[in-house]
Amino acid sequence: MAVGLAKNDKGTAGLAAVVGYFVLITTINVLLKITNQLPAQGVDPKSLGQGLQFGVMTLQMGVFGGVLAGLYTSWVHNRFYKLKLPEILAFFGGARSVPIITAVVSALFGVLMFFVWPMIGNLIGAFGELASKLGVFGAFIYGLMLRTLYICGLHHVFYLPFWTTAAGGVAEVAGKSIAGWQNIFLAQLGDPNTVHFFKNIALYNSGRYIHMLFTLPAVCLAMYHSIPDKKKRKRILGFILSIALTCFITGVTEPISFALLFASPILFIVEAVLFAIGFVACALTGVTIGSTFSAGLIEFLLFGVFQGNSKTGFVWILILGIPFAIATYFIYRFLITKLDAKTPGREEENEDEETSLRSGYVSGKAKDIIEALGGVKNIEEIDNCATRLRVTVKKIAEVDIEGLKKTGAHNTLVRGKNLQVIYGPSVNIVRVEVDEYLESLNS
Repeated sequence: MAVGLAKNDKGTAGLAAVVGYFVLITTINVLLKITNQLPAQGVDPKSLGQGLQFGVMTLQMGVFGGVLAGLYTSWVHNRFYKLKLPEILAFFGGARSVPIITAVVSALFGVLMFFVWPMIGNLIGAFGELASKLGVFGAFIYGLMLRTLYICGLHHVFYLPFWTTAAGGVAEVAGKSIAGWQNIFLAQLGDPNTVHFFKNIALYNSGRYIHMLFTLPAVCLAMYHSIPDKKKRKRILGFILSIALTCFITGVTEPISFALLFASPILFIVEAVLFAIGFVACALTGVTIGSTFSAGLIEFLLFGVFQGNSKTGFVWILILGIPFAIATYFIYRFLITKLDAKTPGREEENEDEETSLRSGYVSGKAKDIIEALGGVKNIEEIDNCATRLRVTVKKIAEVDIEGLKKTGAHNTLVRGKNLQVIYGPSVNIVRVEVDEYLESLNS
């Protein structure tokens, strides 16, 4: 987050973000100690909304904590990386000031989150308890919330009450009263008298198997067939096949879900809705396949097939999964094309072709490039990819396109105030020389 949002000197921003994150979680840890809120020995930290992060017991903020640290670090960096201090403190000026200021800001955010985050966690938990009282409709709400929060890493806060407390149901197993559907499921696994697994598993877990085994692999197939260039299809096949197989076998879905989210939020929203519908389908058919970590083929075999259809109803996953896969495929073929979504293989950039371009850049033209971009005052941000110099300017009218071509650029694409100056594979040299020239102006 910090590296992506930093306007310049991105390495410093990345390092400062790491420092900031450690200060954030350590500050929360200190406050938990002071207020005697750390879990006692034998108490599950998750039951208190806490967990270990790099060995530090802190509030369980999931990915959100990292996102937060990245956001405020990038703000600090962009505001202070050119900070000028009095001569006696000059050593701590410029980029060196960023980690120092970030540490202070992180401590303040740590104090803020210590008070704010428990309320957010309790709100999510309360919503989960409400869903537990709504039957089949609750299964839909549960699935929708679970998938939506998953993208931020906050799904752990939401599902935990269902897994480990009475919100997920209470049952007697081998003469003991057990709360939470997963606790009940694990106890039933070890009970030879189990005839059928706990009914609430159908509401709060089985739908995941439809999604991992059928829905998301169908999404991958739709992404593959939506690539118009057949040559590009061959190049991207390995990537799409690998993320589809990873999802199918292990139930790890992040690569697919983030590919959809980055291409278009609509694609991810549709995925979340399909995920929730899968929960409804399993609730209506009474499929009771538990899980421990994921819901891929491995756990489908362990906790579904090997346990027997009479205990789990696993055959329904196969019966329901096929129409889910077919419907998903056509939905995503339509949406990807209609939205012109830039899913893997559909990106506009022709960088593969550009890597074969012969460099027209001659070393020593950094000053000419800056002048062609309208001067230092007209430049807001400079970055680069594999073949292009990417520049954001204040006034596009002050950019001299022909002047950029004279520096060796093959072409220049203009999108609003954003420029993509195509130099080919030599662009890394161009970027270094441009950065060195700008640095010399500031020294």
